[in-house]
Amino acid sequence: MIAYSQVETVGAPTQDELVIANLSLVKRIAYHLSARMPSSVDIDDLIQAGMLGLIEAASSFDASRGASFETYAGIRIRGAMIDDIRRHDWTPRSVHHKFRQVADAIHAIEAREGRAPEPAEVAGHLGIELDEYHRILRDSASCRLCSLDEGLGDMPTGRDPAAAAGEAPDEVFSKNQFAEQLAAAIDELPEREKLVLSLYYEQDLNLKEIGAVLDVSESRVSQIHSQAVLRLRRVTENW
Repeated sequence: MIAYSQVETVGAPTQDELVIANLSLVKRIAYHLSARMPSSVDIDDLIQAGMLGLIEAASSFDASRGASFETYAGIRIRGAMIDDIRRHDWTPRSVHHKFRQVADAIHAIEAREGRAPEPAEVAGHLGIELDEYHRILRDSASCRLCSLDEGLGDMPTGRDPAAAAGEAPDEVFSKNQFAEQLAAAIDELPEREKLVLSLYYEQDLNLKEIGAVLDVSESRVSQIHSQAVLRLRRVTENW
């Protein structure tokens, strides 16, 4: 890939030159993001959305602001991909309904017992078998929970990053409160769930790699991750 600084030495690059020089960036981000998404997310769709983000970035980039084009474009490319995933959410209403029921059950048991519930307790509260509870977790893991992924993984949207400087004070305050509550909710998770979230969102490990670290199956990691997400969704739903 041709670095922006290399192009700059021979004069300001055109929009076409910026796009051509950063085509590989789109693929790199697409493959990295797809590893964190359900298998139903098509890599070609991500690349197509990312290309639109790259073109938009090339048309609006202002070198005088000090950021490199690759940094700026990376934000726009990733944001365009996430927006596309949101638009094509295929999750049935029944999955969302069961997802909320499990989240409510977890919250009720936590309020009553003062601790994180075991899977069998949640299943008992819902009046379902443990296998059914795990199936709900698997289904929820396939949902495109991009809004929560953004909050945990620090994945920015397609909005111009410079726009943050013009945000209203009440919007900044609200976002800061959200971040504080989300951090507090993560801190209250069981240690294994916190570890899975850390490995997944901070270390960028996939579920199979996390399973190797914890010496458990990939499906078990998926269950742990899904249960942690269910707890945290109660925080994001209020915002």
